[in-house]
Amino acid sequence: MPSRPRMRILPLVVAATALAAAGSLVLAITRTQEPLVVAGFCLLALVASALRSAHTQRQVELVSVVLAAVYVVAGPAAAVVVAAAGSFAQARAPLIKRIFNSAQRVLSAAGAAVVYTALGGPVGDEVFHRVPDAMIAITAATFALLVVNAVLVAMVLVLERGRHAVAEFLRHVVRTTAAPLLGYGLLGLSMAVIWLGGLNIFAAFLILGPLVVARWALSQYEAERRAQASALRAFIQLIEVKDLYTRGHSERVSEGVGMLGRHLKLSEDRQNALEHAGLLHDVGKVGVPTSIIQKPGRLDDSEMDAIRLHPARGVELIGNIPFLEEVKSAVLHHHEKYDGTGYPAGLNGTNIPYFARIIGIVDAFDCLTSTRSYRPARGVEETLAILEQDKYSHFDPQLVDAFVRVIRANGWHAAAVDQPAPDETVQFSIDHDDLSLGKGGGASGSAAGPR
Repeated sequence: MPSRPRMRILPLVVAATALAAAGSLVLAITRTQEPLVVAGFCLLALVASALRSAHTQRQVELVSVVLAAVYVVAGPAAAVVVAAAGSFAQARAPLIKRIFNSAQRVLSAAGAAVVYTALGGPVGDEVFHRVPDAMIAITAATFALLVVNAVLVAMVLVLERGRHAVAEFLRHVVRTTAAPLLGYGLLGLSMAVIWLGGLNIFAAFLILGPLVVARWALSQYEAERRAQASALRAFIQLIEVKDLYTRGHSERVSEGVGMLGRHLKLSEDRQNALEHAGLLHDVGKVGVPTSIIQKPGRLDDSEMDAIRLHPARGVELIGNIPFLEEVKSAVLHHHEKYDGTGYPAGLNGTNIPYFARIIGIVDAFDCLTSTRSYRPARGVEETLAILEQDKYSHFDPQLVDAFVRVIRANGWHAAAVDQPAPDETVQFSIDHDDLSLGKGGGASGSAAGPR
């Protein structure tokens, strides 16, 4: 949580940023020529800024292409004016955020304008005789725009949310948008050349049109993925209705493995796969009789065998869903133990799939911090101590250490307090998600607690 003094500084920082942007804009206006051309680019910037996808949150805006073209067609000063015009098309947000967004766009464009001017970037028809110089100047100016934008956003994030948010921003936004942004700069140069070649504003249709179509197609893909994820969550919720004590368990495991995956710096595709695996790890419970899941006490051998089949049944259920192909091994092996005494295959150490080792840790952690029919929820610190005690025997020690650091740094949202109270008539501690299940079906190890 950010400190109150830092939060009090935030409005002052935004105000200073806005004043600097206003000064840059006034200076740019006094140096801008060809008002009709600039007005046309302002209109394009407004349209491009308004075409943000509803489903792809980290897309580089099309206005970057427009700005790169302005440096060449109308000059660096005009790009600052166009950036200011494009900032009027913003999503709904608090006033202070909209002011900052507008200011950082203007200052980013101004920083890029300074670099373009310093490198002697060509303006107007001169570009036809100095194409290599134009490419270098545009690339450098686009990079400067990215750097100034990143610095300004990071400055606000560190005040509002802390250094952790800045690290997330640099990793998930700046790193993933840097290459596209540089490419958009070169597209802007192409648009400028076509514009100066005689097509004028119609050059925008040739360059921006295909990009708009491509972004629309991408947004449809993202919408489909979100719909699939929603359907999976609904399915999981139906399964968890069988046992009121496990409501929300799969969602929390998905969130927990997501936290650990980000700490481990997994790629975006691997991160998504891990979170899907966390959500679906218990999907095979749909094939376990409700009478077994809700049984208040020790399970006999046949009932325990039915429980132990749920990973394999889970793989069968998701086997025909193509985009979940890589999560199968995680679902199948999330109850293996590091010492080889788990199930279904008795794998040990790093022979256990990486995702399965991650899920096993978070699965047990959420179980212990949730109420069960046979015991109340344990505290977070107590549970972390149990995880550390049982690493090497049950869990990958390096992953346990990483998970402990993540939870102590970010906290944990334990199960809702409206879970039913423990059933005092239950005499045995038993749950397939607890840290250890003995061969006979009874709980053992640090998780078992007093009997």
